[in-house]
Amino acid sequence: MKSTKIVLSFILLLVSTFLFAQTSEVFSTEAGAIKGYDPVAFFTDNKAVKGINEFTYEWNGATWHFASKKNKDAFAANPEKYAPQYGGYCAYGTADGHKAPTETDTWTVLDNKLYFNYNQKVKVLWDKDRAGLIKKADEQWPKIKKD
Repeated sequence: MKSTKIVLSFILLLVSTFLFAQTSEVFSTEAGAIKGYDPVAFFTDNKAVKGINEFTYEWNGATWHFASKKNKDAFAANPEKYAPQYGGYCAYGTADGHKAPTETDTWTVLDNKLYFNYNQKVKVLWDKDRAGLIKKADEQWPKIKKD
C-alpha cells in the first residue's frame, strides 16, 4: 500500500511539473528558451547553433542563449524578429489548439519567421499544409499562449 502511494505521488509530481512547464509563453527547458539554441543563428547561419552562457538575454520570461555577442545584440534590438513563432512551441500543435514541446532539429524559417515542431514525424505533417496550419495557429495562439 505504501509503495502505491509513493508511485501515485511520483506520478502526480510528474504531471504537475509537465503542466506547469506548459504555462510559460515561451518553450523553455533547464537549458533556456528553445533548449539553449541561438534563435538568430537559424536566420544567419541557416542551422541550429547552441548558445553559450556568456551571451544570454532575458526576454518574455525566458533566458535566451546566443553563440556570439553580435547575435545577442541583434536579438536584444528586435526580439520579435528572431524569436520563434508561438513561443517556440510546436506550430502543428498550436494549430490544433494546444502547446507542445519541440525539438530544435525540426526548425523552419518561412517568410522570415522561425517555426518548430514536436518531432520529425509531426514536421512532415506540418510541411504538407504550412500555410493552412499557420493560419489556424495564428488564430489559436492568442487563446492558448497564457495557458
